[in-house]
Amino acid sequence: QVQLVESGGGLVQAGGSLRLTCAASTSIFSFNAMGWYRQAPGKQRELVVLITSGGSTNYADSVKGRFTISRDNAKNTVYLQMNSLKPEDTAVYYCNAMTLIVASRFEYWGQGTQVTVSS
Repeated sequence: QVQLVESGGGLVQAGGSLRLTCAASTSIFSFNAMGWYRQAPGKQRELVVLITSGGSTNYADSVKGRFTISRDNAKNTVYLQMNSLKPEDTAVYYCNAMTLIVASRFEYWGQGTQVTVSS
């Protein structure tokens, strides 16, 4: 059973920074892609950024230039560096891992970590 554990959330003032960590219980080489999603109160979960096993990234327009995803394969960990935070970044952030086996798609989610940005 794959487990993803997020950490690093918290309360920060607008303009501040946080770094989220997602630790996987298995080698992240086994995933075709990993990413971060977020869900604000009353809103649908949305993609923040995705990174493929080949290192390609896809950022939401709202976070481009402010957020950076990275991975440490040796530690089976993915990070999300968030700079210049805005109140609208307030949400629960979820780590996601996806793998494709033949025609089947498997996804795994962490429990989420709260990020609150005060104005």
